[in-house]
Amino acid sequence: MRFAIATSDRYLGVFEALLRAGWEPVKLFSTALNNRTDFNQAVIARAERLQMEVQLSPIRDRDLEDLADRGCAVLAVAGYNWRIGDWRPHLPYAVNFHSSLLPEGRGPYPAVRAILENRRLWGVSCHKLEQEFDAGDVLAQESFPTSDDECHERLDLKIQMAAIRLAERVANRFGELWQGAAPQGPGSYWKRWTEEERTIDFTRPVEDILRHARAFGLLESLARINDVAIHVRRVVGWREPHRHLPGTLVHSNNRSLVVAAADGYIGVIEWSLIAAHEAGGIGR
Repeated sequence: MRFAIATSDRYLGVFEALLRAGWEPVKLFSTALNNRTDFNQAVIARAERLQMEVQLSPIRDRDLEDLADRGCAVLAVAGYNWRIGDWRPHLPYAVNFHSSLLPEGRGPYPAVRAILENRRLWGVSCHKLEQEFDAGDVLAQESFPTSDDECHERLDLKIQMAAIRLAERVANRFGELWQGAAPQGPGSYWKRWTEEERTIDFTRPVEDILRHARAFGLLESLARINDVAIHVRRVVGWREPHRHLPGTLVHSNNRSLVVAAADGYIGVIEWSLIAAHEAGGIGR
């Protein structure tokens, strides 16, 4: 099975699983990344060792035509941020590995909301690529339990490992799973979070704020403390009765800040300033 893949380092394991199944690589596509939680150096290096062509611009019709001319049968997509046009005039198959149990959690990055909503079962789906994002018939899924104290980084690693297991199953039973793919039916589409949703609300209970910080993790929450807008990477917290107005800075030590919450305190341990021109309406 000759294939092209559109992906990043987060899903290098999917690429490797297809190779282990004996699929023959044709071309790698990758996309613009934030280089904070997602990268593409490793997947590009792997492609170069395989002497594959690498493209860092969006996939156009001419690229799909070129894949067809080179005998490519499958376009595999995992963590690719650009919309892909109609592949059907050019290729027999195209699939996407999506980081949710479809039809729930369609959208660009559902892991954050999965933590915010304390979803106790999560996973990865492989579906036929369609023009409507994450809406194609599902070939297979791989699920796993989450923890009550789930965090962004732990969930991301679980997703990566589940995607590898799923890719192995799909690669080795591709024809059967493609033919038996099931329509999704009604579901939910989760848009990327807004600035407001990313901002810590200190009027909330400590437990809610800790979950918020865990959900964003290295993506970083936002906060406004003493009218200063900051990125927040790590917090601690505890419940304790007090008479402070929520959001009040009540203590500081070096770079650690203690802020009153509804039912206790939040210690902001790792943070950085947001440039004035980017602060906008954070926390207002």
